[in-house]
Amino acid sequence: MRLFQMMSAWLRRAWLLPLVLIGLVRSAAAAPPQPPVLTPIKVSAHAWFFHGQPGVAGSDNKGFMSNAGFVVTGDGVLVFDALGTPALGEAMVKAIRGVTSQPIRRVIVSHYHADHFYGLQAFKAAGAEIWAHQNGRAYLASDTAALRLAQRKEALKPWVDERTRLLPADRWLSFADGRPIAFEMGGLHFRIIDAGGAHAPDDIMLSVIEDRLLFAGDLFFTGRLPFVGDADSRIWLAALDRMLALAPAVVVPGHGEVSHDPRKDLDLTRSYLLFLRKTMGEAVADLNSFDEAYAKVDWSAYAGYPAFEQANRLNAYGTFLLMEKESLEPNPKPSPQR
Repeated sequence: MRLFQMMSAWLRRAWLLPLVLIGLVRSAAAAPPQPPVLTPIKVSAHAWFFHGQPGVAGSDNKGFMSNAGFVVTGDGVLVFDALGTPALGEAMVKAIRGVTSQPIRRVIVSHYHADHFYGLQAFKAAGAEIWAHQNGRAYLASDTAALRLAQRKEALKPWVDERTRLLPADRWLSFADGRPIAFEMGGLHFRIIDAGGAHAPDDIMLSVIEDRLLFAGDLFFTGRLPFVGDADSRIWLAALDRMLALAPAVVVPGHGEVSHDPRKDLDLTRSYLLFLRKTMGEAVADLNSFDEAYAKVDWSAYAGYPAFEQANRLNAYGTFLLMEKESLEPNPKPSPQR
C-alpha cells in the first residue's frame, strides 16, 4: 500500500511538471526586456559621447550601432543625436543625469536617419528642444520614413514598436547664406555647420569652440567604410575639407572610434570616396555596365575593413549612378582630387 501511495504521488507530480515548465516558459516570454544601459565616455573638458557597437542594427545590439554625445554647459546640456530607439534615448537621458544635474535643454539632430533620431521622444519628454536641418522635413513626410519605421518594428522588436514616434524638429535650421549658425550656451560657443546633400540631404555638424571638438555625424567614419548609398560624394569631399579647416583636436564620428588625429583618420573616408569616383567614373566613360565595372575593380585595399560586405556594392552602385548624372551636366565641375 505504501509503495502504491508513493507511486501515485510521483505520478501526480510528474503530471504537473509539464504545466510548471509551460508556466515558466510563458513567464519568461512575458517578462519585459532589460533596458539598455549606456556608459558616457569623456572626450573633452565639457563633452562626453556614447560609443555604438559595430555592425548593423538588430535585436542582438538593441539598435545601438551609432554614436551620440552631449556637452555640459553652465546653463544646461546640449545633446548631439538621440540614437536609434526610444529605449536608447531613455538610457541616454539616464546616463546624462548620472553626469550632471543640469537640465537637458536642446538636442541637435545630425540627420534624419533612423539610427540617429528614433530616441528623440525621450528627450522631448525630458523638456528638450529639437533642432535639425530644414531638409529633414521632406524625409519625415516621405514613404521612405514610413517604410523604414515598419522595417525597424520587425528588426528591432520590442525596442521599436507601435509607441515609437518620429518627431519633427521644434526649430528647422536654414542655411540660406551658407554660413554656420553660431550661438552661445552657458559660457560655451557653438557652430552648426551645413553639410546638406553630402551623406544625406540634411547633414549638419556641431563644433564646440572652447573644446576644439567636432561632432561630425555620418560624414566621418573611423576604422570602417562609410555608407555612401545615393549620397553626393562631391559635396561630401568638400565637407571633409571644411571639417579639416576647423582644425579640431577631437572628432566624434557617427560610427566608430573617436579621432584624436582627424587629418590622419579622415584619409580612409576621403580615399575611399575618391576611389569610388575614379573607378565608377571610368566605367561610365567607357560605357560599361555596372556589373561589368564592379567585377573589374580590385577592391583589395578596402575589402578588409568593417562594413565592406554590407556596404561596398551599394556604395559603388550609388556612385556609378552619380557619375552618370555628372557626365550629363552641361558644364561639369572638376572631380575632387586627393
